[in-house]
Amino acid sequence: MAAVLVGTEQTRLIVLRGNSASGKSSVAAGLRDRFGRGLAIVGQDNLRRIVLRERDRPGAANIGLIELTARYALDAGFHVVVEGILYADRYGEMLARLRADHRGPTHGYYLHVPFEQTLARHATKPIADEVGAAQLRDWYRELDLLPGVGETVVGADSTLTGTVGRIMLDTGLARLPELDR
Repeated sequence: MAAVLVGTEQTRLIVLRGNSASGKSSVAAGLRDRFGRGLAIVGQDNLRRIVLRERDRPGAANIGLIELTARYALDAGFHVVVEGILYADRYGEMLARLRADHRGPTHGYYLHVPFEQTLARHATKPIADEVGAAQLRDWYRELDLLPGVGETVVGADSTLTGTVGRIMLDTGLARLPELDR
């Protein structure tokens, strides 16, 4: 398949990955709060669980929907945060295409939280009654990094404010104006 370039040299693509309860959605929301209008959040959970009501499995429809949504937002001039567990073996090819086709800077972050801390964080979520420790253990993958990408690993010792600030600086979003949308 021929490459279809997306976005502009000014758009930023940020990929936030990690296990359940590692803080991906909170970081994405924090980035939007700090940046303002013009930053799209493409959340795996929203597209997979809410829009499609689909199980996470190889070749699932949400993989293409995530890619299509991110591409559309980039082409519309938005900076994009793609966030989710996004297992390397299921989502890696799609993320590699998106990274290769994006005209602007792309940054990848893996939020690494040990399993014990994942359990504690998960217990505070509304879904905790539906998903138990055994299922969470089945989902957990230790440092499921994308091959050849050089994702920045953010440890559990990094605060939400610190992580958001770091990503704002790393990506250049801290120096860019909010978009008039």
